Amino acid sequence: MKRQSDALLHAELTAVIAALGHGESLVVADAGLPVPALVRRIDLAVRCGVPTFADVLRAIAGELVVESVVIAEEADDAEDGRLRTILLGALGPSVPTELIPHDELKRRAGDAVAVVRTGECVPYQNAILVAGVSF
Repeated sequence: MKRQSDALLHAELTAVIAALGHGESLVVADAGLPVPALVRRIDLAVRCGVPTFADVLRAIAGELVVESVVIAEEADDAEDGRLRTILLGALGPSVPTELIPHDELKRRAGDAVAVVRTGECVPYQNAILVAGVSF
């Protein structure tokens, strides 16, 4: 058992984060994002809304140095910018955000080390986290 009560407890996700190198990516996805066949899937979805995208992102952000984030342009229009608010709360204002078309985000998910599937059932709640370094 990890010492910190707020530490990420999911063993597989912890191992993936620990193994990420600078510039490699991890996708945090809603329940509907297709996961490319050759990309590792870490499926956390229990039911619609459990766990939320925001909960999973906050847990990951506590463990991963995030250099930048990529989201779909469509997410900026959907839900009154909800995704940007979630990213700001979890990652802070200093992490650059790149906007790309949703179809391009799905293609780039194929280059990720893993896709973490949440129970989020809100459209476009997906983010590609690009790993940074702590030094």
